[in-house]
Amino acid sequence: MGEFTDKLDAAGNKIAGKVKEVIGSATGNEQLEAEGDAQQVKGTAQDVKGSVKGALGDKM
Repeated sequence: MGEFTDKLDAAGNKIAGKVKEVIGSATGNEQLEAEGDAQQVKGTAQDVKGSVKGALGDKM
């Protein structure tokens, strides 16, 4: 995957994770809240991966 694809996937995971976290918090669902947190971390990692690919010219 290229830089753009990684960053797009990252944005999706960050948004979906935040939604899960907020819904989990509002409903007292700790598992959903934790899943949201984990998905946001995954999104951040994908964002970093995309940035590294951009800096290296997608040669990864």
